[in-house]
Amino acid sequence: MLDSLKDFFSTLTGASPHSSDEDDPRVAAAALLFHVAEADGRASEREEETLRRVLARQFSLDADTARRIERAGQEADAEAVDLYRFTSVLLRHLDEGERVRFVEFLWQVALVDGTVHELEDNVVWRISELLGVSGRDRMLAKREAALQTQGVDP
Repeated sequence: MLDSLKDFFSTLTGASPHSSDEDDPRVAAAALLFHVAEADGRASEREEETLRRVLARQFSLDADTARRIERAGQEADAEAVDLYRFTSVLLRHLDEGERVRFVEFLWQVALVDGTVHELEDNVVWRISELLGVSGRDRMLAKREAALQTQGVDP
């Protein structure tokens, strides 16, 4: 009875009644990565390629699944009113070290086109704060991402 009531309210709001994307850390990660890529007005092809590569590597996805998760993340980001929806999912699924590593992935997306736009910088800062990643760890992650982007092993 309760499930059918939930399904009814979900159809009223336009949500899929059995959608598992809302608590899927892969979709939450994709949405945040896409949000950073698009922060400066448009996501470049290099940013999108980096996003897919990060998703595939981090979650052990094949190329088709990475693209599907990327699209789900884009759609979720377009529908979201704030970043908390996604960071709260990652807080439940990632430990502290994994969250710092995720911030490094955000920087990889932001840095791949050679510069970090001030809006990208601001979005990474806000996401880091919501994930409980310190300013020090955020900047160390940026340095690590910059070295990787340049092809230098630290």
